[in-house]
Amino acid sequence: MADKKGNTYFILFALWLMMFSASSQVVIVIPILPEISQTLGVNEFWQGILLGSYAFALGISAVVTGPISDRIGRRRILIIGSALMAVALTLHTVAADFTLLLVMRTLAGIGGGILSGGSVAYIGDYFPYDRRGWANGWVMSGTAFGQIAGVPIGKILATSYGYRWPFLLFAITMGVATVLIWYFLPAVNAYLDPKRLTLRRMVTKYVRLVRRSEVVAAVATYFLMFLGIGLFASFLPTWLEVEIGISGFQIALLFAIGGMANIVAAPVAGHVSDTIGRKPLVIASCIGLSAAIVVAPYLIDGFAMAAFLFFLAMVAVGIRISPLQALMTALVKDERRGLLMGLAIGFGQVGFGVGSFIAGITYGPYGYVSNTFMGAASVLVMAAIVKWGLPEPDLNAARPAQVEDAASSDDRDTPPDVVKAPS
Repeated sequence: MADKKGNTYFILFALWLMMFSASSQVVIVIPILPEISQTLGVNEFWQGILLGSYAFALGISAVVTGPISDRIGRRRILIIGSALMAVALTLHTVAADFTLLLVMRTLAGIGGGILSGGSVAYIGDYFPYDRRGWANGWVMSGTAFGQIAGVPIGKILATSYGYRWPFLLFAITMGVATVLIWYFLPAVNAYLDPKRLTLRRMVTKYVRLVRRSEVVAAVATYFLMFLGIGLFASFLPTWLEVEIGISGFQIALLFAIGGMANIVAAPVAGHVSDTIGRKPLVIASCIGLSAAIVVAPYLIDGFAMAAFLFFLAMVAVGIRISPLQALMTALVKDERRGLLMGLAIGFGQVGFGVGSFIAGITYGPYGYVSNTFMGAASVLVMAAIVKWGLPEPDLNAARPAQVEDAASSDDRDTPPDVVKAPS
C-alpha cells in the first residue's frame, strides 16, 4: 500500500475513476431506455420502476452504510462498495429479461449507496475545509468525463450491440478503480467509533442527528436536488428521440457536450467556492438550472437548441454539486460525517426514485412539459433551503468551527476533533 500519508493526486485519481465508473453506469440507463424498452418490451411505467429501483436501493444502502463507515473507516467501505459494484455490473450481462435486470440494478444500487457517502466523507476526512471544494470538484469531474466519453461510448455500444455491453464496460473500469483504492488510499486518521454498531444504536444516532435544523435542511436539499434530476432527466432522451426526432447518436453527442460543460464547471466552482464561499454559487446555479429546465419544452426544436440548453443546464449542475458537498462536510464533526452523508444521499436517491416514478406516470398523459415544471419548482425550493437553512463556516479560520455542538454527542466518550491528514 502507499505511504501512510498518501499521495494527494493518486488519491484523487482513484476516487475520480470510481466516480467516473459509478456515475456513468447510472447515467447511461437514461439514454439507453429506448434500447431496453425495445429489447425487453417494457413501457414508460416499468422504465420508471427500473430507474427507481436503483435509486431506492442506493438510498437504503447509503443510510445503513453511512454509520458503518464511521465504525470501520472510509477506505474499507470504499473497497467493499467498489468491488460489489464491479461484480453487479458484470452480472448485468446475464440479465435476459426485465426481472433479472431489475434485480441486477438493485444490487448495483446497494454498491452505489456504499460508495456515494463514503467518497464524500473520505474527502472530508483527508482534506482541510478550505481545500474540500477543490478536491470535490476534481473528483466530481469524473461524472462529467463519463458524460463526455463513457455515456456516448455506452450509447453507441447499446445501439449497435445491445444494452448489456455498456454495463460490462463500466464493470471493467470499476474493477480497476477497486485496485487503485486498495493500493493508494491510506486509512486516514479520522476517529473510528469503538462501540458495537447495533440496529438500535444506529437508529439512535440518526434520531439525535435529525434533531438539528441544519441537518434536516441538508437532507431536504439533497432530496429536492435529486427529485429535480429525476423529474427532468428521466424521460429527456425518450422525448428528444420520439417527439423531436433526435437520433440515438445525437443523444450520445448531447451527453458529451453536457459533460464538457460539467468537467469545466465543477473544478472551477469548487476552487472558487474555497475563496468566496459555497452558498452563493449553489443558489445562483439553482436559479440558472430552473430557468433552463422550464424553457426546454418550448425552445427545443432540434439538436442545436437541445445541445445549447443542455450545455447551460450541465454548467449549472457542475457549479452546484462541489460547493454543496464541501459545505455539508462541515456541518458535523468528523465521526458523524458518514452518518450525515449516508442520510443525505439516501434521501437524495429516494428523491430521484420518486422523481423518476412521477415522471413515468405524468409523461404519457401530460407530456414532457409536466416533468420540466415540477423539476424546476423542486430546484427553486432547494435554493431557498440553502439560502435560509444551511449555515456556512468561516473560510478564513485555520480550522473552521463546525456547526455541531460537542455537547450533542450521542456517545459520552466521543473525543474532540482529530487532526486531519495532511493534504
